[in-house]
Amino acid sequence: MSLKPPFTLATAQQKVKVAQALWNTRSFLIASDPHRVVTAYTPNSIWRNRTSFFTGHPAIVQFLQLKWAKEKNYLLRKELFAFQHNKIAVQFWYEYQDAMDEMKWKRCYGIEHWKYDNDGKMEKRMMSANDLLLGKNGDGEGRWFEGLRPDEVDDIAISEEHF
Repeated sequence: MSLKPPFTLATAQQKVKVAQALWNTRSFLIASDPHRVVTAYTPNSIWRNRTSFFTGHPAIVQFLQLKWAKEKNYLLRKELFAFQHNKIAVQFWYEYQDAMDEMKWKRCYGIEHWKYDNDGKMEKRMMSANDLLLGKNGDGEGRWFEGLRPDEVDDIAISEEHF
C-alpha cells in the first residue's frame, strides 16, 4: 500500500500511525533520533510549532533536540481527524515530564495540519497545542499512558469525557 498522495481513508490512517511510531522514537524506552525523524520531511519543509516558525532539515533537527531536552519520558498518540488529497489533519495527545519545570508531569492536547509532496514527504506541518499539568503539583496523577510502551498507546480509550 502506497503512503503517497492522493490519500484514501486507509492510507491516511496508516500515515498517521507511521508518524506516531516515528515520533515515539523519543519515548523513554527508545533512544531519540531527530535525524531519523527528519527523513519524513522535505528538505525545505515549513513548520509552525506553537509559537515557533522555521524551515528546513537543520532547523527541524535543532528544534527536536531542544524539544526533547525539555520533554522527558515522552509518549504520544495521534489520530486521524480529516484528510483530502495530499493533506491530513490529526488530533494528538502526549504526556511528558518537563525538565525545565522540576520534572512535573504534563499532557499536551493538540491538532496538526500536514501537507505532503507527491513522494509522500511532509512539506508543511502546522501545530497548535496546549499543555495541562497532571495531578497535584504535576505528580502525574491521572496519566493515561502510565506504564505503557509506545506500541500500546492505541489501547487506551480516549473519548469526549477526557476533554
